[in-house]
Amino acid sequence: MKETLRLREKIAFKKIYNSGSSLANKYLVMFYSKNNQSHNKVGFIASKKVGNSVVRNRSRRLMKETFRLYSDKIEHGYDLILIARANMKDATYKEVDKGMQHIFKKSKLLK
Repeated sequence: MKETLRLREKIAFKKIYNSGSSLANKYLVMFYSKNNQSHNKVGFIASKKVGNSVVRNRSRRLMKETFRLYSDKIEHGYDLILIARANMKDATYKEVDKGMQHIFKKSKLLK
């Protein structure tokens, strides 16, 4: 992920939750806000509602890989939080890819 940093601090997540916008579809929820920097920061979350640790890790891996493919096509200067929904545990890579593409188009972040 060139020009992309990870969000790790709880304060950063809270700031985006409180001041950012959100969008959702069948597989993902995305919170995003401007960060006034030249790069994106992203955080990936899969809660226990998604499934056991194996399923949660698979969901995060699917989101990371799909985001990696779209990272060059996304506008720079945003903080993003991508959250897996419970439906993702049964989803294929193609379905997650379509869901990610849909959510980026809906948010108008795709160049």
